[in-house]
Amino acid sequence: MLEKLQAVYFTAVLKFPLYVILFILALTAALASQLPQLKIDASSDALTLEYDEDLDYFRKISKRYQAGDFLVVTYRPEGELFDDSTLAHLSRLRESLLQVDGVVGANSILDVPLLYSPKVSLSDVTSGIKTLRDEGVDRELARQEFSRSPIYKNMLLGPDGKTTALLLSLAIDEKFIRLVRERDALRLQRDTSGLSEEESSRLVQVSEEFLTYSTLATERSHQRVQEVRKIVAEYKDDAQIFLGGVSMITADMVDFIRSDIMVFGIGIILFIIVILMIIFRQWQFVVLPLATCFLAVVVMLGFLATIDWRLTVISSNFVALLLIICLMMTIHLVVRYKEESSRLPDSRREYWLRETLSHMIKPCVYTVLTTMVAFMSLVVSGIRPVIDFGWMMVIGLFIAFALSFLLIPAGLMLLPRVSNKAESISQSSPDNNSGAFTLVFSRFTERNGRLILGLGVIAAIVSAVGIKQLEVENRFIDYFHSSTEIHQGMLVIDQQLGGTITLDVIIDHPLPAPKVKVPRGKLDPFAETEDPFGTSTADPFGDVKSKVDPFSDSDPFADPFTDPFVDPFVEPSADVDVFSEPSVPESSQKPPVDPYDSYWFTQAGLEKITRIHNYLDSLPEIGKVQSLAIAYQVANDLNGRTVNDFELALMRNLLPEDIKDFLLKPYLAGEINQTRITMRVKETDPDLRRDELVTEVRRYVVEEMGIASENVHVTGVLVLYNNMLQSLFSSQILTIGAVFFGILFMFIILFRSVSLSLIALVPNMLAALVVLGGMGLMGIPLDMMTITIAAIAVGIGVDDAIHYIYRFREEFAVDRNYIATMHRAHASIGRAMYYTSVTVIVGFSILALSKFIPSIYFGLLTGLAMLAAIISSLTLLPQLMILLKPLGKEQA
Repeated sequence: MLEKLQAVYFTAVLKFPLYVILFILALTAALASQLPQLKIDASSDALTLEYDEDLDYFRKISKRYQAGDFLVVTYRPEGELFDDSTLAHLSRLRESLLQVDGVVGANSILDVPLLYSPKVSLSDVTSGIKTLRDEGVDRELARQEFSRSPIYKNMLLGPDGKTTALLLSLAIDEKFIRLVRERDALRLQRDTSGLSEEESSRLVQVSEEFLTYSTLATERSHQRVQEVRKIVAEYKDDAQIFLGGVSMITADMVDFIRSDIMVFGIGIILFIIVILMIIFRQWQFVVLPLATCFLAVVVMLGFLATIDWRLTVISSNFVALLLIICLMMTIHLVVRYKEESSRLPDSRREYWLRETLSHMIKPCVYTVLTTMVAFMSLVVSGIRPVIDFGWMMVIGLFIAFALSFLLIPAGLMLLPRVSNKAESISQSSPDNNSGAFTLVFSRFTERNGRLILGLGVIAAIVSAVGIKQLEVENRFIDYFHSSTEIHQGMLVIDQQLGGTITLDVIIDHPLPAPKVKVPRGKLDPFAETEDPFGTSTADPFGDVKSKVDPFSDSDPFADPFTDPFVDPFVEPSADVDVFSEPSVPESSQKPPVDPYDSYWFTQAGLEKITRIHNYLDSLPEIGKVQSLAIAYQVANDLNGRTVNDFELALMRNLLPEDIKDFLLKPYLAGEINQTRITMRVKETDPDLRRDELVTEVRRYVVEEMGIASENVHVTGVLVLYNNMLQSLFSSQILTIGAVFFGILFMFIILFRSVSLSLIALVPNMLAALVVLGGMGLMGIPLDMMTITIAAIAVGIGVDDAIHYIYRFREEFAVDRNYIATMHRAHASIGRAMYYTSVTVIVGFSILALSKFIPSIYFGLLTGLAMLAAIISSLTLLPQLMILLKPLGKEQA
């Protein structure tokens, strides 16, 4: 069967090369027509696991406490912030931003209620509160309130007293919500109880509809960000302004990816052209490898566009990798062809190609298969973009292999025959400089075998030390150069406005709230006699950590004072909640009629929340903390003493709805006796360790506060992202052994020798260890961008090892002398390995010029993987062959 297929293949490429090329060009043209439909997806799905129970819980909590997407404009004027001219400038900026399509609100220091400018009583709260826009407001008191009150401090006004923020609330897309909830509901049902034929059909339909609509929504979001940025630019003459928020980060990441694919893709190709010209010095051997690489990329991208398989921040790197692997295969074919034509210069071109293909197809097949195994290790990550990257590389490897073995021989049959002088592959050949260079390695190996083994052991030990220092962590700000707006904006938000990434503590209470009889009607609760909420002359800006804390981190934005730094994964509420509620403790109690009638709005509950709140606020990684403790502390301060349960019940009934939305609603779900404490974590903190932080927060609430573990949930974007990071470690580092076992199995099939297979595995393992250890020693964290480098290192190492051992075994049959065989192997296949290594290392060094840090890491780490693979394959691998003699004894 295989012989028949081989005969058909040889007939096609050698007898009908023109038809083969026309078929390839027609297929490429058809797929290229779909390239304008290629899309890049930088959605929040890239930050979470594909199947994560915490994501379900997070969406449910986000729905319950009502949150939406936003953009933040930081504003630091040249002059005094509270001057008339500056406030007028800020107001004009606000009005301009409100004109942007999709922006439905813009809150700032101009709009939030002032409780201490001057200090008001609770009776004033029920009748209305002034803002900075109102006449007669004392701006100096307002400045003190914004800078010292924990309600606004580090949120609306930074520590410098000059940096403030505009929160742009974005419109809720009801159609998007409806589609994604219907899709998720059907997916959840499919994964649990199964779907009927009609439901399965509907899932396909709604998934396609959602994909189409989400594309339009993404484009609208991108245009919105660009319009906001354009407006902001018009006001930068009088203020330092930065734009932040998830929408902005998403839009800019897409722009960075597109730019890198275009600019550096072209740059890499130009580098490759120059290097190939230097190496081969014949245009046929430059054009054919380049054409093959180009067509492989076009075919693969066209295929992705045809089936609407979208690139992400991670999978976009597959284009560069596909260039590498395809180039490596084509160089191996060209070098072998040149050897055959030099060995028998008077033979027909068809004979040279038949010999080249016969010798190269088997090692190339196994190279592709073993590299596929390496990349398929990414499929078990559970992270959709990483999974996609793995499958894209598997498909791309097949396309690269097919085109290399079709286009190169067919092209050589059609192009003018190259004039060849007999080229000796011996080290003395003057026309074989690359061979002479690779022979430097063979001579070094012959003379310094023990040194090579010692250096290999040292490299493995040092790499192991580096791997122990490898951290499963990542900061988004590290993706961008300090000169970029994303970096500067995130830095300002973290340092001046309380943090970036959200973390929530959700606490349930299984007991109904104690009932307090509250007088109703027109009774004035604020009468002079025994006024429970009397005013106080105490300093409203006292010690925040005191028992009666007048301030804490409240949320001054809830319809219109909703949480301004909401989670990017939030899906605003719809009529149907696709995520079920946990059975404990919510299902065991009747929901109260009053949504604020809860244990957590009693003195005992609020005291407990306040203790947790103050502890969380003391953690260095935490910026702003917001909870019911805000309302409790403000009420205590305005009352002059600690309010009791009766007075709290009065507050619950008599406070205006907008104040309840401001102080209570974001943190209390009384109908299920649940409270929410929300924090913003400083993403720019170099000491941030997400997993340790989540563990410590939960430990304190459970162990120190004595709350049952089943009643405590830690959620938020930080938790979801931490789950993803931990999955990277468990699925990649811990499964890399399984990957090597799979490669070893394929080596045994290829070489039919266990000892030879184990020897071939050593340089592969060392290359992977060097790359991962180097990352640890250089402080490069293991994240969803750098996790792919382990598979890349293995894939590149496999290529060198297979080709070298396959050629070594051929040469050994000549005289059964290991030393002489090593020299011949270095001068032949070593040349191809040298060419590919130099081409890849030099070509991908251009990525160091990118403004997108992941692209820089990708280029440098790929070069390191290539360097480690070529050095170990040209030194350690032959030394092990000589030492262990896996091919049998030498001939006497």
